[in-house]
Amino acid sequence: QEVLVESGGGLVQAGGSLRLSCAVSGRIFSTVAMGWFRQAPGKERAFLATINWSGTKSYYVDSVKGRFTISRDNAKNTVYLQMNSLKPEDTAVYYCAADPSLVVLTTQPQKIRDDYWGQGTRVTVSS
Repeated sequence: QEVLVESGGGLVQAGGSLRLSCAVSGRIFSTVAMGWFRQAPGKERAFLATINWSGTKSYYVDSVKGRFTISRDNAKNTVYLQMNSLKPEDTAVYYCAADPSLVVLTTQPQKIRDDYWGQGTRVTVSS
């Protein structure tokens, strides 16, 4: 069973930056695509960014392009989300997830195994 643990959330002022980390235990990390999602209060969980197993391909939702960067370190079994120019509307619980398929991770997250999700880390951006 894989375990994904996010960290790095917190309270930040608008315009500030945070870097989220997601450490993955188990033996699958270097073979799976990884992604970040978020769930704002009163809204459904939404796709933010995904990256393939080798780190050579990444995709972003339009609202975070140019502000957020997803990266991974396969030697550390960790995926990161660097968030710059944060806005109050970025306030949400942020989740990482894994899947063997980048396509599934990016377009069909409802198919991701329950144990391939982290527990979430809260980000609050004050105005």
